[in-house]
Amino acid sequence: MENFAFYSPTYFVFGKEEENKTGKYVRRFGGSKVLIHYGGGSIVRSGLLDRVKASLKEEGIEYVELGGVKPNPRSGLVYEGIDLCRKEQVDFVLAVGGGSTIDSAKAIAAGVVYEGDFWDYYQGKDITKALPIGTILTISAAGSEGSPDSVITNENGMYKRGASGEALRPAFSILNPALTQTLSTFQIACGITDIMAHLFERYFTTTQEVEVTDRMIEGLLLAMIHEAPRVIQNHDNYQAQANIMWAGMMAHNDSCGVGRTQDWASHDIEHELSALYDCAHGAGLAVVFPAWMTYNMKHDMNRFAQLAVRVWGCQMDFAHPENTAKAGIAALKQFFKSIGMPSNFTELGAKEEDIEKMAHTACYGDVRKGTFGGFVKLNENDVANIYRLML
Repeated sequence: MENFAFYSPTYFVFGKEEENKTGKYVRRFGGSKVLIHYGGGSIVRSGLLDRVKASLKEEGIEYVELGGVKPNPRSGLVYEGIDLCRKEQVDFVLAVGGGSTIDSAKAIAAGVVYEGDFWDYYQGKDITKALPIGTILTISAAGSEGSPDSVITNENGMYKRGASGEALRPAFSILNPALTQTLSTFQIACGITDIMAHLFERYFTTTQEVEVTDRMIEGLLLAMIHEAPRVIQNHDNYQAQANIMWAGMMAHNDSCGVGRTQDWASHDIEHELSALYDCAHGAGLAVVFPAWMTYNMKHDMNRFAQLAVRVWGCQMDFAHPENTAKAGIAALKQFFKSIGMPSNFTELGAKEEDIEKMAHTACYGDVRKGTFGGFVKLNENDVANIYRLML
């Protein structure tokens, strides 16, 4: 295990109807005028937005609204939010939605207090300050409610990039699993896939002797495998939704990633797909991860075999560990298929003729230096080959 510093100050409020206390928590963490940031009409139709407004009014907290967040959140709305917050002298950003809404809110919160272009942060500039952020989670997936991370799509070129900084960790996050019961099966499955992907990005490491975090990751993966069919069969299964929601936060607040190198190549590869084709992030990851695993398993065959045995229950072939590793990848692909996730380019709407373009942008766009990945360094040729495995 490597040296690490870990600080996760978010105040989590978990359970039914806790969103009705939103005003109390905004007040507690210093907000007096709030930007309510959200996506489409679901929070309006469900009455959630009205309940949040009523709670703010009860505490005497003013607010302005900015809806319209889309999956794979766009830079244009971030600029609009920054301008609105400055004009209205907002001092707190409240995200009501899933990871896309929270990521957009984080970008706005950082951009308001920065004199330059917020996109500087998504090209590597350190984030040292931001307006305080609160979240009300409606989709278990991205883990942004507990993380210091944000991913935005730049509409000038349609490419996705991430930014990270402790100033982006929410001051509080309200997690009510009942709010996820109205999601479609596809949304739930995409969320479960995203959660598992965050765990895989940490599991595939070059660091030795990380048994504690290995076991934490494996336990969360097993929980997802257990809960996924239960919640897909019955969206109203509150306890299954609750376990998935808390796993999503645990998967990405980095408690499972401390003291070990992490990879993140699969996310970078997927970002090109969802930026270009606007596919769901979780759906893209379902196609990317098995291909990435197949391409890279020889780098550390025993780690892939360990995952296959401990998580998927495969029999260890000590004479030929590659057989065990392959069995684990096959089990993952079958699991994704069982929850309705796509398995190839065609199902994502992706095109073979775009492979070279995506591989080049992934490796050389913006501040990229030609290779990326913490487990195995991938170059443009490697990335193109991984895309081809998805065909």
